[in-house]
Formats: sequence, structure tokens, C-alpha cells
Amino acid sequence: MGKLIEQAIERTIDAMGANLSETLTVDDMARTAMYSKFHFSRAFRKTTGVSPARFLSAMRLEEAKRLLLATPLSIVEISQMVGYASVGTFGSRFTVNVGVSPTSYRELSGFTSQVQVDEPPDMEPPRPVVVRGKILPPATGELGLIFVGLFPDRVPQGQPTRCAVLQRPGPYMLDDVPPGISYVLAHSVPAGHEEVDWGLPACVDEHFVGSQGPLTIGSHGSHAVTERVDVRLRPMRPLDPPVLLAQLDVRSVARWGSEPVAA
Repeated sequence: MGKLIEQAIERTIDAMGANLSETLTVDDMARTAMYSKFHFSRAFRKTTGVSPARFLSAMRLEEAKRLLLATPLSIVEISQMVGYASVGTFGSRFTVNVGVSPTSYRELSGFTSQVQVDEPPDMEPPRPVVVRGKILPPATGELGLIFVGLFPDRVPQGQPTRCAVLQRPGPYMLDDVPPGISYVLAHSVPAGHEEVDWGLPACVDEHFVGSQGPLTIGSHGSHAVTERVDVRLRPMRPLDPPVLLAQLDVRSVARWGSEPVAA
């Protein structure tokens, strides 16, 4: 039964991708999967880690990233092609989730010099919580740069709570982690493809992703606490939510050296 559910969810994801400019409701998706609305929503979240609406939103922005780099279409045209009636709403959503505006994303060829983290308010003192562990390599494949970050859910988008970039699999450390529910998400591309945008699956043969969570990170007063979280990278599947963050410019990362770097 698990395989049948995965096939139904993949069929629905294919239908989403073919109809990004259309208004799609959960009822429409459930009919494609041939499940009741309630059963479909529950099965989709269990299989992918996010709701159908969140997955669809990520797919729209992923396609917008591709169109911005691969076509001369205007931002207005692209926003309409991925289902946004308002170019202003599209621009705001893109900037929040990708990390740069659509115009900057196109001008920078899909790269950014740094990933901004979501800092807690100034009045909130740093939390003595450290999340550390190892990024473990996949069974096969040589990795390029590895990005690892803490996010509020299973979609690697927007500002991570904390993040680091590794030159190779191995130990990482994220310190001063604020309390809350977090996921450790990691992704990479094959070695030699670091100058290709991570969010564009058509650009390279294989992407590698890994996740752990949800983690409940509490406030521990003055007591330092270390959370140990190892993440195994594996080839990305159609059931994995798209990676929306703009890729770090490999030239700026090279200046940081070969040690794990926390942002």
C-alpha cells in the first residue's frame, strides 16, 4: 500500500507541474490521486513532509527560477506562467523564499554571495544551544559544496535559523540556536557542478538532499546544551520538496577556506 500511495502522490506532483499557471485546489489534487480530500491531504503530508499547497507553492517558485535563467521572458510573463495574478505578490514571495528578488536572481545568474539567517529580536539573549553532527555522504557520487541549515519546516526556503557551508562531508556545527521546532536540511550537487543552480533539477543529473526532524529545541537558561544530529545525503526524489534558496557563489565560499563555516 505504501508504494501505491507514493505512486499516487507522484502522479499528483506531475499534474501540478503540468498546470502551474492554473488554479489548483486540494479537491483537484485529490481527484488526480483518486483519494478522498481528507485521506489525500494526510497521505501527501506524510509522504513529502509538507502540505499539498506548500509543495505546489514551492514548485511554482522553482519553475520561476528556471524561467528567469533559461528564457528572456519578462517578470510579468513569468509570474503569470507560474500562477500569480499579481506580479507584486510574485516578487514578494520570490524574494522571501529564494533570498533575492527575481530581477537580482536573473542578473546574478542564480547566485548569491551569502545566505541571510533569521536572527531573533535584539532583546532576546543568545541561547546556549549548539546543533552539531556529521553530514554523511551518499552511497555513490562525489559531492561538491554542501549546504546545511536549520529551517522551520521541510522546505529549504527563506531565511534559515542558522546555516553552514562545508567543502566536503564531515562535521558541522550551528551555535546560538534559538528555541523552537526545527529541521536540519542539507543539500549538494555533484563535484564540478557548483556553478549550476541547486534549484534547477534539469541542469545536472543528480542532486543530493538529506533531512532530520522535527527537532524540539528548548530554552535551557544558562546551561549549554548540544543536540547531536547526523544527516545522510541521498539522491533527490520527485517526492522531495524543491530547494528554493539561491545557490551560494562558489567564489565567495572559496574565500572562507575548507573548514565548516557557520553563517
